[in-house]
Amino acid sequence: MHWYAIHSKPRQEERALDNLQRQGFEAWLPMLTVEKVLRGKLVQVTEPMFSRYLFIRLDTEQTNWSPIRSTLGVSRLVSFGNRPAVVGDELIEALQTVPARAPERLFQPGQSIKIVSGPLKGLEGIFQQADGEHRAMVLIDLLNKQHRVTTPMQDLRPASL
Repeated sequence: MHWYAIHSKPRQEERALDNLQRQGFEAWLPMLTVEKVLRGKLVQVTEPMFSRYLFIRLDTEQTNWSPIRSTLGVSRLVSFGNRPAVVGDELIEALQTVPARAPERLFQPGQSIKIVSGPLKGLEGIFQQADGEHRAMVLIDLLNKQHRVTTPMQDLRPASL
């Protein structure tokens, strides 16, 4: 038995997983918990670790790939040439044994941010810390002096965007 990578249709990883499992296949979708701003609130969401990819474990003698390819949510099997690419057991085991960890923070203390809306729109600053679920403390330069201001989390974006 070997693991293979499946490329799903956009945002249909879970649909592909459910449909593969209903057909009796051993399939796995690694998930992560991350923080995002949704409708102005900082929330924790669970999303696929690898966007549009999941894994399926099959007998090495499997030669009929059409039931997998025609599964709802599945775009294709990841292949090299006309042979599906084998994913090493060591990689799958390592991914499965990653301990559960705290959600990845949207902003890290010290990270450069840009304020994209509100009265401070266009200013850049340094993220200091979250101030509850909806607000953030940010250090900005204003009139040649650093000021700590509290601003809605939804108004912030990483400066690199």
